[in-house]
Amino acid sequence: MDDVTELEKFRVPSTPPRVYYLPNFITHNEEIYLLGEIKKTPGPRWTQLLNRRLQNWGGIPHHRGMIAENIPPWLQCYVDRVNNLNIFGGKKANHVLLNEYTSGQGIMPHLDGSLFSPTISTISLGSHTVINFYDQDNGENGLMNPLEKRLILSLYLEPRSLLVLQEDMYNNYMHGIEEKTKDEYKEYANFPSQLFEGVLERETRYSLTIRHVPKTTKLKIKFGK
Repeated sequence: MDDVTELEKFRVPSTPPRVYYLPNFITHNEEIYLLGEIKKTPGPRWTQLLNRRLQNWGGIPHHRGMIAENIPPWLQCYVDRVNNLNIFGGKKANHVLLNEYTSGQGIMPHLDGSLFSPTISTISLGSHTVINFYDQDNGENGLMNPLEKRLILSLYLEPRSLLVLQEDMYNNYMHGIEEKTKDEYKEYANFPSQLFEGVLERETRYSLTIRHVPKTTKLKIKFGK
């Protein structure tokens, strides 16, 4: 799909602007290929955090500017496919954040902030997950309301799907993934009818978050005489 008008077919109704969910954005064979390439990356490429590990491709975003690096061909072809959707306001994606979530791992609710153009696009690999969105309202008298009272919607993300968030969903609502090993069925904004019965176990999931970093610099190497 390379026509931006086609993207409107995948807008999730009854959500704040704008949420797009594209199932089977990549094929099963492409998923196998990507998982194989991820597993081949050397250990030093990974950054280990407390609750997950990750890789940065294209550079490391920084408020002073990202030193741009080439994205490897095995990732660049999928960056190009996302770029064909023209979701970055005429710009091209130049950064990929690869996160690994084993069963029971997640990420705290957060905003992606001003280092990036206000669009998130994420390809899911390996396992499903559920992503939740929360209001930033801190409640009365400066007291923070608990997360469960600030939850506005949940999305069920299938393997091989693409999620695109823009406008209010980028700027005004925090997103996060609970640290769970399984999910029971409930109503999801992108699947308002019954999706599965009983309990679905989470397995290891990889996410490719493809974004545009507006502020970049080129590495200048000075050689001695």
